[in-house]
Amino acid sequence: MPHARLSRPSRRGALAAGGALGLGVALAACGSGAGSPSSGASSAAKGEPGPWSFKDDRGRTVKLDKTPANIVAFTGVAAALHDYGVGVKGVFGPTTTKGGKPDVQAGDMDVSKVTVIGNAWGQFNIEKYAALAPDVLITTMFDAKGTLWYVPEESREKIAKLAPSVGISVYDRQLTKPLERMYALAASLGADLKADKVVKAKQRFEAAAARLRRAAKAHPDIKVLVGSASQDIFYVSGTDLSIDLEYFKALGVRFVEPSQAAKKASGGWFENLSWENVNKYKADIIMMDDRAQAIQPADLKGEKPTWDKLPAVKAGQVIARSPEPILSYDKCAPLLENLAKAIETAKKVS
Repeated sequence: MPHARLSRPSRRGALAAGGALGLGVALAACGSGAGSPSSGASSAAKGEPGPWSFKDDRGRTVKLDKTPANIVAFTGVAAALHDYGVGVKGVFGPTTTKGGKPDVQAGDMDVSKVTVIGNAWGQFNIEKYAALAPDVLITTMFDAKGTLWYVPEESREKIAKLAPSVGISVYDRQLTKPLERMYALAASLGADLKADKVVKAKQRFEAAAARLRRAAKAHPDIKVLVGSASQDIFYVSGTDLSIDLEYFKALGVRFVEPSQAAKKASGGWFENLSWENVNKYKADIIMMDDRAQAIQPADLKGEKPTWDKLPAVKAGQVIARSPEPILSYDKCAPLLENLAKAIETAKKVS
């Protein structure tokens, strides 16, 4: 998924290969935090016509005469907005699997009701995009340059001419920051932040964070390894740069941390291990990439003998990880709860 192909392996290349446990090649968040709803936001919340404006994490302010109605967004962003009651007309990025089912990044969104402009890296049908008469394009960013996630570099300028864009940074910051930014963006687009579902989801997230902090403090000897599997390589993620891992670490979770030298080849995100060396690090819990491009734990069983021999695997202490979290409190609360439960119940096996 990451983009920009550099001389070293790109973030996208690594992600596609199996992992992006951290997700791709060096990319950083400019975001200032300007996330409180603007005057346009208050108009939208009341169901009134614009004007609308929003300052994104590149420091750019998009101004429109009215609140956007024709929104096109990266699938994960669209899923987050859906949780806040904001619909989109089109999506790009992993939306359906090979079997036609909704991709994990689609969340609760009904993918049959949106126009899919591209379902994989490098796919972006400009004609379909133009036909939607987009008011705004919204996606995330994994670098400091303001590179828009899943917007092909080769057609970036053509796409930019059709509608203004909003970028939310998901690079080198803790999870709470992009959550706040998406929350503010949803409000500007007309979301009712006082709706019971939204209020309870935020409360659940806060309770889950407190639970994870307690679990980490009560079990300081439990170590967590974050991995992603491809046919030839097992990726071990570092905690730097990834919004979820940086936040979990801040809450006290203890992670296996590859050396800076080992991560250098991937731009600082992760270390590549051959399957023969998958036992290099000792861990009590393993978190595995849940995205479609990664081989899932159930499919590794019996296929990769070195995987089967890992103590955490034999103990059944393997849980899913979402390297690209859907940025709504509703979808992020379970991520904290699942890790907290795993730590609370884990046996020391390393």
